[in-house]
Amino acid sequence: MVDSQYVLPNDIGIVNLDCAEAFQLLSPEERLYAHYLSRACWYGGLVVLLQTSPEAPAIYTLISRLFRVQDPAQLGKLAHCLCLSDEEYQAFLVYAAGVYANMGNYKSFGDTKFVPNLPKEKLKKLVWGSQAFKEHPKEMEALWDRCGDLMFSLEPTQKHLGLSGQGISTYFSANCSMEDAKLAQEFLDSQNISAYNTRLFKTKENDKICYEIRLASVLSDDTELDDDMREKIKCFEFGGCCFTVTRGDYSPLLEKVVENLRKALPYAANPTQAEMLTHYITSFTQGSITAHKKGSRCWIRDRGPIVESYIGFIESYRDPYGSRGEFEGFVAVVNKAMSAKFARLVASAERLLEELPWPRAFEKDAFLKPDFTSLDVLTFAGSGIPAGINIPNYDDIRQKDGFKNVSLGNVVAVAYSTQKEKLTFLAEEDKDLYIKWKGPSFEVQVGLHELLGHGSGKLFVQVSIFAHALCLRE
Repeated sequence: MVDSQYVLPNDIGIVNLDCAEAFQLLSPEERLYAHYLSRACWYGGLVVLLQTSPEAPAIYTLISRLFRVQDPAQLGKLAHCLCLSDEEYQAFLVYAAGVYANMGNYKSFGDTKFVPNLPKEKLKKLVWGSQAFKEHPKEMEALWDRCGDLMFSLEPTQKHLGLSGQGISTYFSANCSMEDAKLAQEFLDSQNISAYNTRLFKTKENDKICYEIRLASVLSDDTELDDDMREKIKCFEFGGCCFTVTRGDYSPLLEKVVENLRKALPYAANPTQAEMLTHYITSFTQGSITAHKKGSRCWIRDRGPIVESYIGFIESYRDPYGSRGEFEGFVAVVNKAMSAKFARLVASAERLLEELPWPRAFEKDAFLKPDFTSLDVLTFAGSGIPAGINIPNYDDIRQKDGFKNVSLGNVVAVAYSTQKEKLTFLAEEDKDLYIKWKGPSFEVQVGLHELLGHGSGKLFVQVSIFAHALCLRE
């Protein structure tokens, strides 16, 4: 019997995000802009599979091939003929939904592995009996061989994400430890290279430890290097080890990302949006975080767009060391009514900051009022959809240029709705009141969390005693 924390329950909720009306209200140019940005996001979102576990890409491909030929109803009839119970087939559907929602077989919140809640032999029987297997038996069998055992495995080191001996991570080769991650970070800092779009691979040559820092980019060699990358793509000696910086990680997928960003360019609403996309194209082509920062600055300046979007290696939650960014991309349309309420909250922010329980010195010298909008999501490619976002995550940009707050309105509306019959520990007369105010109160919570939680506070930088003394002397 599998521990319940490693399976998804059969009665788990699945909801649709309503964005039809928001899309219909767009002009033809805005629809095309949203369309090509969405395609860029979806292609980039596949990178997350490669960032999660060794087996995740094969699991995703196997499931997708099954449903590409037979829809869930047709596959359900086959499952019934193959003597799978209704509960077992439902468990497979829930697992597939979990893989799609988390872009892999580890939970995006909690980093715990989840496995199919049905016997392995039953799932294999379904795969072998499928139309996809009949049409491409060698390919389907090869996919199963790559992921079948790992899909169900709950070995201690495979139960959650982590570094060597403690968990699974594809941000690092399997032989990397926390000490390796720390040394690599020290090297990256010494060369002013961001870890956001990197992975680390450790080898040993002639009794010498060697590390490869692999940057995500379309280009995979040292030709066509721009000024930012010219001094980075080469070999270095550091800490008694050899460090080689290469690029080309995720190249085929990022090529598709760049292709669709180029197609979106003619439909940009203004020069700032066009400049933003141009920097993103350079970033993904070259492997340059500097270019992505330039694009992010343009994104901050592009206030109140009808179609809002952000794309790149963004959140570092799932890197065991906390430095490498998971790919994420979203496209959304502004909800004007809710955005007007958030605008009033922004206008009150400086007064609200005075009520927070710490001295004024802990706040920025001047509060940079952000663009705070409520959006209806059209596309969100990544390992999970949050209720709100405060980005970009680059500290230097947040301190000097500011940031944007985003509340994802149609996510809040469905993800935090409540069925009356599932409420516990409440008197019957209080349940309707709870349901009525849960959504609106959560919208306020998201607003305060993003604006005052992420948006307040000054970044303090530790300075050595020597540097401080030198500063005083000068």
